[in-house]
Amino acid sequence: MRAAPKAKPAAAPKRAAPKRARAPKVDPNRLERLVEAARKSLDDDKAVDIVVLDVTNRASYADRLIIATGLVGRQIEAMATHVDDALAKEGMHLRRSAFSKSEEWVLIDAGDLVIHLFTPEARLKFDLEKMWGPDSPMGEAAPGEQSPI
Repeated sequence: MRAAPKAKPAAAPKRAAPKRARAPKVDPNRLERLVEAARKSLDDDKAVDIVVLDVTNRASYADRLIIATGLVGRQIEAMATHVDDALAKEGMHLRRSAFSKSEEWVLIDAGDLVIHLFTPEARLKFDLEKMWGPDSPMGEAAPGEQSPI
């Protein structure tokens, strides 16, 4: 005669992972110096239509977005390298993991400053100004929290 298989003990329910706290904010004066250094670097590299968006109350991941267009991939890569150099001169040394690249877009994550460098076609496609600009809709948040968008 065969013994009945033993029942497995019930697994404990999984708890939701606690939300990660956002890193402390950068000093506002330092943030503005970083924004200005990046904007000047992009202007020097002949970036087209440089836009700086204040997303302090719209996004939980950054306070400023810079969006700019380069005409070709090589120009965008050079712009990213020069922005990295300009931020380093201001004391912001980025790890290589702060850069995400595709053929039409480079994203630079500098903490409270996020920089998007696009080809003209990609900029139209993603339309970040519409998503994050001052006329964009605010996301809903619980009382006392920032918008989840």
